[in-house]
Amino acid sequence: MDDLRITRTLTIPARDLSWSAARSGGPGGQNVNKVASKVDLRFDLPGCEVLRAPVKARLRRIADNRLDADGRVMIASSTHREQHRNLEDARDRLADLIRRALKPPKKRKKTKPSRRQKQKRLDAKKQRSQKKQRRQKVDY
Repeated sequence: MDDLRITRTLTIPARDLSWSAARSGGPGGQNVNKVASKVDLRFDLPGCEVLRAPVKARLRRIADNRLDADGRVMIASSTHREQHRNLEDARDRLADLIRRALKPPKKRKKTKPSRRQKQKRLDAKKQRSQKKQRRQKVDY
């Protein structure tokens, strides 16, 4: 297996990737019970030395339901009839996950409501209160 290129400057070495094939459900005609076209791609996240710790933490959060007991990211692909196309699909999906993890989240800018917004909220509360008061019984 070749190295997985993520960006121009980042490449995941092939030693951190492993894959296996299995029989796949879905289309395939007479070959469906003979050919192992489904691909399970595993990425050794804890053992990867190329990614920094914050990127690994974000990737762990993004791929939470795809982690196995050892912390490896597992991606299964069985959309195509050919094994090599499923392998390429799984590699592309892994690369997309890593690209998403490379981008740090934007910091939230604290904002506070304007004076007009506060007044509008208080006016709406007052109107609701008056509406509910008008529904009550009147004592004579």
